[in-house]
Amino acid sequence: MGEIVHSKLPTVNSPIRTCVGCREPSDKKRLIRIVRTPDGEVRLDPTGKLAGRGAYLCGKKDCLKMAIKHKKLGRALRCEIPASVAEQLETIAVEDDAEN
Repeated sequence: MGEIVHSKLPTVNSPIRTCVGCREPSDKKRLIRIVRTPDGEVRLDPTGKLAGRGAYLCGKKDCLKMAIKHKKLGRALRCEIPASVAEQLETIAVEDDAEN
């Protein structure tokens, strides 16, 4: 009685990242990563492993609009966000109600 049993299996903690739009922390796997590569190209990173400066978005339409309108995404990547990348993000983004 009162003994603490430790599991022999290691606990795997997933990294936590913060959305640049709404500043909500979330599991890295649930966020969309946008990266500025060393040669200056801005693109989506579905694998999360591309080299370069990365920023994360949660994928909500309101959050995406705020991140682009207030230039939060550009500030995080330290560059301008091309219109083509913004359009790609808009196609991926979901309405807040659809997520629940």
